[in-house]
Amino acid sequence: MLTLEQIDVYYGNIQALWQVSLRVEEREVIAIVGSNGAGKSTILRSISGLIKPRKGSIHFDSQKINPLGPDEIVRLGVSMVPEGRELFPRMSVRENLELGAAYIKRAYGQTAESVEWIYDLFPVLRERAGQLAGTLSGGEQQMLAIGRALMSRPKLLMLDEPSLGLAPLLVAGVFRTVLKINQEGVTVLLVEQNVRQSLTMAHRAYVLENGRMVKEGKGKELIADKHVKEAYLGL
Repeated sequence: MLTLEQIDVYYGNIQALWQVSLRVEEREVIAIVGSNGAGKSTILRSISGLIKPRKGSIHFDSQKINPLGPDEIVRLGVSMVPEGRELFPRMSVRENLELGAAYIKRAYGQTAESVEWIYDLFPVLRERAGQLAGTLSGGEQQMLAIGRALMSRPKLLMLDEPSLGLAPLLVAGVFRTVLKINQEGVTVLLVEQNVRQSLTMAHRAYVLENGRMVKEGKGKELIADKHVKEAYLGL
């Protein structure tokens, strides 16, 4: 479904990614793990079209997408939940959700159906439908951010640090929901500092260090990898 081939990415004159390659197959959960500043979010921003690689290529459904704008990439079926959620705090829960489908032709006609799907995934959002997004708890805001991204009916859902700032109980709930979304047919690309949880749920995973891919493999195999255990799991 998605391939990155040897991409180099810069912020100004500072290089953030070196020859990064990865692939995502349909219906997989793929995790990218690594420390803060490794370049994980930069990969997602590059796929979304927010940053343009200087070298290499990005293909989605066999189409080269790195020349496209972010709006065009969303319309192709790629949706991202950004770190920090980036909700519209003075709009209601329902309005935030509806906005996720408003400019996507294939999704706009299914708005009511999609809202009900999100409410089934996150029942608390149904209870909070008329509440301003800015008054929600951190966990509820993360649910809303995921729900808004799903409103565009994406083929690929990208999540940037979905557990950031959440209590452990809420983190477990978010990951359970991500697995449920995947089981319903949505491919997931996950960037997450919770390495153990990420590798446990991922079909495959990549380890990114200082802007370079250093390891890849099945999630459960990487949990047992000596370097991963020492560097990320404290073992």
